[in-house]
Amino acid sequence: MDKISLTVNSKKYQLETDPETPLLYVLRNQLELNGPKYGCGYEQCGACMVLLDDKAYPSCRIPVSVVQNRDIITLKGLGNRDKLHPVQEAFLEEQAAQCGYCLNGMLISTISLLKENPDPDRAAIDEGLKRVLCRCGTHSRFIKAVEKAAAKSRLR
Repeated sequence: MDKISLTVNSKKYQLETDPETPLLYVLRNQLELNGPKYGCGYEQCGACMVLLDDKAYPSCRIPVSVVQNRDIITLKGLGNRDKLHPVQEAFLEEQAAQCGYCLNGMLISTISLLKENPDPDRAAIDEGLKRVLCRCGTHSRFIKAVEKAAAKSRLR
């Protein structure tokens, strides 16, 4: 066990863990942040996405030692019941979820996309969301939500 320093949702943590432990396990089991989900364990489904320095990354295989000194944002770090993030607002307004398992990955990927490209066209949205699998078939609502979130961001 090593001492690992993490900054998650703007809060600093000192943890004792094996440096090879996947970030997802530390987030869920030690920090009790359950936004990122365990999906496939192979970085293929997107359920475990987090923002690392404002870019979406799957957290299920990345060793916790690799993300020291990086800004990690999970779903809990985006907004709260009183003040949702504009992307969360747009997804809620478009009812862009069914079972909700992929929702973490869709929200995180959308935020990453809009930070990189504040006015994405349909092809850019498709590309930005392609790493997140949704088995419920709600992609059309996700696309509408991303378009709405982009419009909201332009207005702020």
